[in-house]
Amino acid sequence: MTDFKDRERAEEAKFAHDEEMLFRVHARRNRLLGAWAAEKMGLSVAEADAYAKSVVQADFEETGDEDVIRKLLGDLVSAGVDIDEDEIRSALEAKQVEARRALMGEV
Repeated sequence: MTDFKDRERAEEAKFAHDEEMLFRVHARRNRLLGAWAAEKMGLSVAEADAYAKSVVQADFEETGDEDVIRKLLGDLVSAGVDIDEDEIRSALEAKQVEARRALMGEV
């Protein structure tokens, strides 16, 4: 019975760790994506930092990435940047890989 309880605790710990890592990867990805968009919009360093934080916050509006994509697309188009949703999705995927690699390097 102890082996089963130990196995159960280990699985729960692994699940919690995996969820935390996923959250950290998404948060870092969104910050990187915000910095990428800020550069395209020509924002100052302080504005870019604030904007990157706002992209991270936007991800809490709904499940999935659509809230972030919608924010970026709206902000970039409003700033006069010629961009489409496919470019944003490509950047999102690239920043996801970059964020995961950066976090794996920290472990």
